[in-house]
Amino acid sequence: MDTFSHGLWGKGLFGYRGHGKLAILFGIMPDLCSFGLLGLIQIFSNDFSPGPPKIDIIPKWIIFNYDITHSFVTAFASILVVSRFNKNVAFAMLAWPFHILLDFPFHSKEYFPTKLFYPITHFSFDGIPWSNPEVWFPNISGIIILFIYRYKTRK
Repeated sequence: MDTFSHGLWGKGLFGYRGHGKLAILFGIMPDLCSFGLLGLIQIFSNDFSPGPPKIDIIPKWIIFNYDITHSFVTAFASILVVSRFNKNVAFAMLAWPFHILLDFPFHSKEYFPTKLFYPITHFSFDGIPWSNPEVWFPNISGIIILFIYRYKTRK
């Protein structure tokens, strides 16, 4: 799924308890910790090109960051710790595992498969890339429906 959509899903589903910006942040955070860092490195080294980078030029630590931040193990452990201190912030953080849930069926094994329970297991699913129209249009439609619902049910 694209990073922008993750942020919108996070805000729409988990940002209505007063922590909308945090829900957006946690919705996009797994991608920022991997692809975002890679983009910054490429910009500062004057080597940036738009589009997905080739897998063979991506540093191993970026792949590790992707695996760690796209794991339910890491996400739910972090949310559990935060929930001990602030339940509303922990609720906004649920945008993080929702990000993982969206990525799992929409990444192929060829390019950044989502390993749900990394580092416990390397299991992943060979999904349909989110850029396919069969995925992209329902994604956009779902986001629009969600925000219309949030607008109509506002207190």
